[in-house]
Amino acid sequence: MFDALRPNKARPAGRAPFAATLCAAAMATLALTGAALAQKAAFLFPGSINDQSWNAQGYMGAEKLKSLGWDISYSENVGAADMVDALRDYARQGNAVVVGHTGRFVSAAERVGPDFPKTLFVVGSGSKGVPPNVTSIDYDNTQFGYLMGVLAARMSKTGKIGSVNSLEGIPNVTAQVGAFRKGAKSVKPDIEVKVIYIKSMEDGAEAKEAALSLIAGGADFISGKLNAGQSGIIQAAKEKNVFANGRSFGHTAIAPENVLTNIVEKWADMYTAAAEANKTQDMGGKYILYGFNTPGSTGAELGYEAGQPYNKAVPPAVVEELEGLKKKFASGELKLTVTKEDARGGI
Repeated sequence: MFDALRPNKARPAGRAPFAATLCAAAMATLALTGAALAQKAAFLFPGSINDQSWNAQGYMGAEKLKSLGWDISYSENVGAADMVDALRDYARQGNAVVVGHTGRFVSAAERVGPDFPKTLFVVGSGSKGVPPNVTSIDYDNTQFGYLMGVLAARMSKTGKIGSVNSLEGIPNVTAQVGAFRKGAKSVKPDIEVKVIYIKSMEDGAEAKEAALSLIAGGADFISGKLNAGQSGIIQAAKEKNVFANGRSFGHTAIAPENVLTNIVEKWADMYTAAAEANKTQDMGGKYILYGFNTPGSTGAELGYEAGQPYNKAVPPAVVEELEGLKKKFASGELKLTVTKEDARGGI
């Protein structure tokens, strides 16, 4: 129990020494000033922050804000049924910024936002901003999906590649999966691209089973956009000795011979930019999309391991082609439009 909560002890009558009084006053002022200056932010994750994928990358945003002096709290494994209450609870606690790290938080934030006008609700991978205080942030999934499609097509020897995903129809899933198909077809029009949608982003066993079925059908490169489930894709690729792409350096560690690169999302940069900017400007109601054509951050990067974008198995000519496509995205020479048909399940 803190002394301050204990009953006061009897003290001789008279004034406290001036120096002691001044010191106490100064300490109280510092405490109040620190409390006033400490910005609070809360993060809600749909899965475990130890998944070496989506949630782990989002948690880096919490860690970066903490390093900048923010007071951080977070919750893991927040299901759809709990999103509204979780957002509301953190807003009530006085958090200046509340982050929902999945696009599925958009509708929940829309419901809660009007009740907490001083709180900025940020939705990672959301598809829209909702005035006045709900903002969505994402990286350009079309650009990175397209690059993966080109890489897969160039590296395939069977002329068949596959992709395992979940949440069919969600805008950023449609963007990446559809662009993967378009990228592959852009360099090999006759290549077979088969897409499987599974029930859960988090189920590694289900993802592995789907990947193995694609491999059994001849696919020798497996892509995907899953959370914890991405590890199932990587494990299947390792077992059957085919290529894959991951979402973190942790996936490289699982199968260094099979992972050719990872789409490493820069959520630490994106969340920090939004939270810090909100101190001096109104960041509410925006939809912010980062890519090769945006200043400040590309939103994601391709990385095999620190300082190395690609596995050495990727031929220099393919690396040069991919780097050239990045430049075309950056200049605006290459722009993509992806439809739900492009991201369809099946062939």
